[in-house]
Amino acid sequence: MKAVDVLVVGGSATGLVAATTAKSNYPEKSVAVIRKEEKVMIPCGIPYIFNTVGTSNNNILPDEGLVKLGVEIIVDEVLEINGKAKTCTTKNGLEIAYDKLILGTGSLPSVPRWLKGADLENVFTIPKNKDYLDQLQQKLQTMKKIVVVGAGFIGVEVSDELNKAGKEVTLVEILPHALGATFDEEFAAEAEALLIQRGVKLRTNIGIEEILGDKKVAQVKLNNGELLDADAVILSLGYQPNTELAKKMGLELNAFGFIKADQYRRTSMPDVFAAGDCAEKIDFSTGKISKVMLASTACSEARTAGLNLYELNTFATFRGTVGIYSTCIGDTAFGVAGLIEKTAAAEGFKIVVGSFTGVDRHPGKIPDAHKETVKLIVSKHSGVVLGGEVMGGKGAGELINAIGIAVQNHMTINDLLMMQIGTQPLLTASPAAFPLIKAAEVAAKALKK
Repeated sequence: MKAVDVLVVGGSATGLVAATTAKSNYPEKSVAVIRKEEKVMIPCGIPYIFNTVGTSNNNILPDEGLVKLGVEIIVDEVLEINGKAKTCTTKNGLEIAYDKLILGTGSLPSVPRWLKGADLENVFTIPKNKDYLDQLQQKLQTMKKIVVVGAGFIGVEVSDELNKAGKEVTLVEILPHALGATFDEEFAAEAEALLIQRGVKLRTNIGIEEILGDKKVAQVKLNNGELLDADAVILSLGYQPNTELAKKMGLELNAFGFIKADQYRRTSMPDVFAAGDCAEKIDFSTGKISKVMLASTACSEARTAGLNLYELNTFATFRGTVGIYSTCIGDTAFGVAGLIEKTAAAEGFKIVVGSFTGVDRHPGKIPDAHKETVKLIVSKHSGVVLGGEVMGGKGAGELINAIGIAVQNHMTINDLLMMQIGTQPLLTASPAAFPLIKAAEVAAKALKK
């Protein structure tokens, strides 16, 4: 029987960060990662293999960091884990004993059981599986009409990429707006306009009833009876936690099927930790169970697990999921952190909103200058920043990260007003009209009313 001090199950972002953190902080311990894939995909980069990066081979998580630290990589599949005996068995017949276990088994694409025709040939999902995605990419080369179902981040990005590759893409979303579950209406509407302008056919406020065809996909029937011709259908209807191993070993799961884990990522079983898409998350602002699945969140949780394996590090707790998303349609980036306006109101927060639109360069005639809008959602009673949205150029991704830090640290509007920032004409907006600070000014005025 093989023995290791720390065994990490799962090789995506969670597994990579958990293993490197564990080995870096406990260098005397042996650490091994066991994963099914020879090569692991960068999760957030998957949509871009369909055009921008050209092939999945250009979207691989590197192993060099693990190898240099001395982390062992085992390509195999764990079939069973005995939590009491602290052992696991693999598909290739390997038995591994461990002292500490970190589960990072990720998530799987959701396919509704009620969806008739989902089993037809040329109906696809977007899993984090290189072999599957390579086959999908190869099959799509001979196809022209693609229907993508679900206009969340993956659906929007895949649609835009396939459109750039010359496909006729129709994106179907049951909500009133694409990205409507994540952004307030004015941001989602702008994203929709960009998609349409770029050539994606968009059908919102309508769902699909079934997928039609004789063995292969031929059409998609919408719930108003309309038929869309299709050579292929890509289902982008969210993901579900991959917790089959956890169930079998007797770990407690929450009502949504995630592995229960505390702020140190400890599970219901001693010496077993869970992080990433498979693990429970608590919303930072509401205290409710969150269904957020993000690589960035997974990495934060993985670091927390890796730091707290052998002693609790009180500075390394995971106090809740902020939820920080971003995407890009053409030259326009969209970002969101924490609560949006409609969610905050629905949760019962008394809020004020501050919005400002400026330019992300100074002067605005610099060639890559882009209009930049910042919207802040603020508690009326405390002035604490609950969330924010950004729309602008490529710098919007880092700007929304800054807003995420403000949310995570319970910063107030006054804190933002007193921000000391560095600016440079080719890199940032003017210090005299920095959109984040100007949005805080608008919110501050609203607080005084």
